[in-house]
Formats: sequence, C-alpha cells, structure tokens
Amino acid sequence: MIIFPAIDLKGGKCVRLTQGKKDEETVFSDDPLDMAKSWEDQGAQYLHVVDLDGAFEGLPGNLSIVEQIVNNIKIPIEFGGGLRTTEAVKTVLDLGAKRVIIGTKAIDSPSWVSELCITFPGRIAVGIDAKNGKVAVQGWTTLSEQTAIDFAREMEKSSPCAIIFTDISRDGMLQGPNIQSLRELLSAVKTPVIASGGISSLTDIENLSKMPLEGMIVGKALYTGHIRFSEAKQLCDSICMRK
Repeated sequence: MIIFPAIDLKGGKCVRLTQGKKDEETVFSDDPLDMAKSWEDQGAQYLHVVDLDGAFEGLPGNLSIVEQIVNNIKIPIEFGGGLRTTEAVKTVLDLGAKRVIIGTKAIDSPSWVSELCITFPGRIAVGIDAKNGKVAVQGWTTLSEQTAIDFAREMEKSSPCAIIFTDISRDGMLQGPNIQSLRELLSAVKTPVIASGGISSLTDIENLSKMPLEGMIVGKALYTGHIRFSEAKQLCDSICMRK
C-alpha cells in the first residue's frame, strides 16, 4: 500500500483545486521541486504529479518542471494531465516518469489505450474521474454518459498497470473518500486500484489501508496539515503488516 503525495501543477506552481474547479485554486508552493524534495525527505515512496494546465488545455504545459523533479529526486513519479497523443506519452516517459496516466482520451479512444499498453508495458495507468457515478473528462468540466464501473471494465481489457479512481465530489473537500464507490470498483475489476479524492484524516487512511488497494493519493489534507505524512505512513504500514 503506497501513499502518494499529490503535486498539482498550474502556472508553474504547486496548487490544489476544489472539486477540480480551476477558478477555485489555492497556491501551496511557488516551488514544486522543493515540494517534491520535501515529500521524498519525509519518506514518500512515490509521487503523483498532475499537470492541471495540460488537463484543461489538452497539451502538457509544465514539462520543464517535471524534468526538474525527476532529475533531482530518487523516488518514482506518475504523471497525468493533457496526455492525448502517443508522442506526448513518450515524451513524458523519456523525461523519466515511471508511468503516465491517461484520462480524457481513454473515453474516446479505448483502442489507443490498448496500443499504449502494448508499446509501454507496465507504464500506462488509466485515470477514472467520476461524479455521481459517471465519468468526467476535459479536466473534469464535462460528464460523459458512461458509468465509472463500465468504463473500468472496458479499460481492464487493455491491461493497464493501474486504475486511479477519483471521486470529484470529494476532491479537495476534506470530507473523506467515497468508500462505497471504491468497494464497487474493487469488486468489478482485478486491475490494481489507487484511491483519490477526499482523504482528510488518519481515520480515512486507516479505512483505506484495510481495503485491497495498491495505494491512495493524498493532496489537500497534507498541505493544510490535516494529515502529517509520517503519521499516515506509519499507520498504513502497521495495518498492512497485520493483513
């Protein structure tokens, strides 16, 4: 079980959005590289990095920062946001990202995801962002008609290395994750699942640690001090050792 500190990039800064709304932004650091080093120093095993500019515009816009991060830390990163061409995926992997996350384009082009999983085995994750059970795309600005469960089952056929599930209604709200939706997803697929959205307390860490997840992504709660990373990791490790 891995706890992924989240680094969301927008305009070259480390920010957090509320429910993915780009006009509800809080800047937590002007130096994303310094933030990445901080999480590594605190014991993080993996970082979750998202290019919000890329998610909204459809083309990665903070790759120079990503390159700085991978060149200056030793732990791996997963990267998502605006990856809608094979060239963009290759560019990010060549920069040193361990794996990339495909979101919006996966809805319209599931065959493309299959091609990526064959070309870059073990390095393609699919991001499923949902609201009211439906998949959201285009930087969370549009809801599709497809349910998150049906989409997950379809994506599993391509053999991605992981599914990253985010409940948009919980993201940045510090109200706890959607446990019921996660249970339904875990029952529907065998692909490793990473939980995201709403994780705000050690109780949430405890509850998720008891589930058969690959990991959990924690963002706002770490930046606001609601959760101390060291305490979360210690709790998660102790529970996983008892499984």
